Amino acid sequence: MLITETVSEGLRREYTVVVAAADLDSRLVGKIEEVKPKLNLKGFRPGKAPVSYLKKTFGKSMMGEIVEAIVNEGSQKAVTDNNLKVAFPPRVEPVGDVQAAVDGKADLEFKVVIDLMPDFELADVTSLEVEKLVADVTEADIDEAVTRLSEQSRTFSARAEGEAAEANDSVLIDFVGSVDGEEFEGGKAEGFNLVLGSGQFIPGFEDQLIGAKAGEARDVKVTFPADYGSENLAGKDAAFAVTVHEVKKPDAVTIDDEFAKTIGFDNLVALKDRISEQLKKDFAAASRLHMKRRILDALDAQHAFSLPPTMVEGEFNGIWRQVEAELKREGKTAEDEGKSEEELKKEYHEIAERRVRLGLVLARIGEQNGLTIAPDEIQRAIATRARQFPGQEQQVFEYYSRTPQAQAEIRAPIFEDKVVDFIAELAKINERTVDRATLFMDPDEALEKLKAEKSE
Repeated sequence: MLITETVSEGLRREYTVVVAAADLDSRLVGKIEEVKPKLNLKGFRPGKAPVSYLKKTFGKSMMGEIVEAIVNEGSQKAVTDNNLKVAFPPRVEPVGDVQAAVDGKADLEFKVVIDLMPDFELADVTSLEVEKLVADVTEADIDEAVTRLSEQSRTFSARAEGEAAEANDSVLIDFVGSVDGEEFEGGKAEGFNLVLGSGQFIPGFEDQLIGAKAGEARDVKVTFPADYGSENLAGKDAAFAVTVHEVKKPDAVTIDDEFAKTIGFDNLVALKDRISEQLKKDFAAASRLHMKRRILDALDAQHAFSLPPTMVEGEFNGIWRQVEAELKREGKTAEDEGKSEEELKKEYHEIAERRVRLGLVLARIGEQNGLTIAPDEIQRAIATRARQFPGQEQQVFEYYSRTPQAQAEIRAPIFEDKVVDFIAELAKINERTVDRATLFMDPDEALEKLKAEKSE
């Protein structure tokens, strides 16, 4: 077996592996001699069939196994002989006529492509300075949550005969939707309860039912949003034939101890205490999300090194498939985003590079500091995922137990969070108090908003 390095550029190495036809034949004869005593063939005494006959009879199938073993051997030898730290399993590409090699008429030649793990120095995480957005849970926040809860549990009573529907009323309706006179899938329902002003239907639909009375039929004309989820309806004008069966007005709700009892609490104080606890958890989770993003930004800014090409391309391909699926679902193209496809690909390629770089940095920090994921942490995460599929919990557990890749997808975010929490304990975290709206913004949007406020 002759292994020759042909490419040494950055983190990419390529080797050509050549195995002479005579070597292939020698391996085939050795394999035949190995199995020969076990063969019991018609016309021959056990173990006495000539090698030439066995070659003709079993040679091709045996040679296929030999070639597969040689490819694995050659790939591993290229790695071990050159002391390479691979980032990805070596990729093998055939060179020349492989079938001729299998047939014993030519040397076997193939190329081994290897991406190496980058060698880089970790930044000192104790030198990181990160801003963490925080907000206090106020009485107004608690009261607003209680009010929302009361509205969700609100009851309705029938309006007097002939009384018209008003905003926030509940109407019981049948409807049939059509575009260009043709009914469309999903545009028909009977006995549907709709609260006017709830925003359940596309803009304009609910407004046109204000003033309707029980027993009345109305034609509601609307235009589907351009970004509507169904491509065949997006941007289209539609007409709905609506029949109103009932009109009900919302009953008054008094937020007091009696209300609290209707939803399972001893009194209003107990209800507010529970809501306060939940809001504090929600605020803390939002605050942590901002801190995590700023930690990742800081790590990205302090690390610049070459990345394994295959790893980056694999990450980019996964992202781009999601982008294409989203564009198709919305009936859009890259140009609708104000960019050419090439510009959009460049943008997402940079995102892929950032993800790979941060993944390598976090993995190195975790490795150097002995951070690991315990089996029970994986099991708890799988249990949480299983609860999202009521009635199918057992199937979910079985899927993860037999699918290593799925387990890896569960493990990755757990490990990332563990490393981020480790860094947060060592870095300098500066808290910045903001309003609730800013706290619950996307981290990038919040950052832009705060920068703009600072520049004013």
